[in-house]
Amino acid sequence: MQATNQQYDREIEKCRDIFLKKAADYGTSWRVLRPVSVVDQIFIKAQRIRTIQEQGVQRVAEQTDNEFRGILNYGIIGLIQLELQEDDPWEMPVEEVRRRYDEKVFVARSLMLDKNHDYGEAWRSMSQQSFTDLILMKLLRIRQILRNDGKTLISEGIDANFNDIVNYAAFALIKIGEG
Repeated sequence: MQATNQQYDREIEKCRDIFLKKAADYGTSWRVLRPVSVVDQIFIKAQRIRTIQEQGVQRVAEQTDNEFRGILNYGIIGLIQLELQEDDPWEMPVEEVRRRYDEKVFVARSLMLDKNHDYGEAWRSMSQQSFTDLILMKLLRIRQILRNDGKTLISEGIDANFNDIVNYAAFALIKIGEG
């Protein structure tokens, strides 16, 4: 499991680097996104991956690992947005963005460690297609929870689904890196 921790941290670091550079370039323009829009951004990326997986052909040169990085980062955006209020400032300094990003990664990583322990690294035997399908399923769940005004009767909430999306994307990136 030590290898998983190191691989996970390396992939997160790549995603974090991209996220913070974009925050320096664009500011926190993503603050305008409502939860359903964050879900739709992730959906677009996951659907592209699924289409490429099914067709075996892609016309846009951007590789699927970049899409998984985008999915991971939008998952973090979703988690950050859940804790912010509409009247909170839309612009945040990069250091504030870094702090919030790291807080969300800490929670997702802790969840990954706990589940990875209990499931015995089952994700290592999963196909790339399964990660894509599970991400799409989590997005559909979030959409339903949003239609239910954020309420669930027995199920996990939106944050748990975003955390799972972050971790599935990280696992996909690890497997892509392993070839």
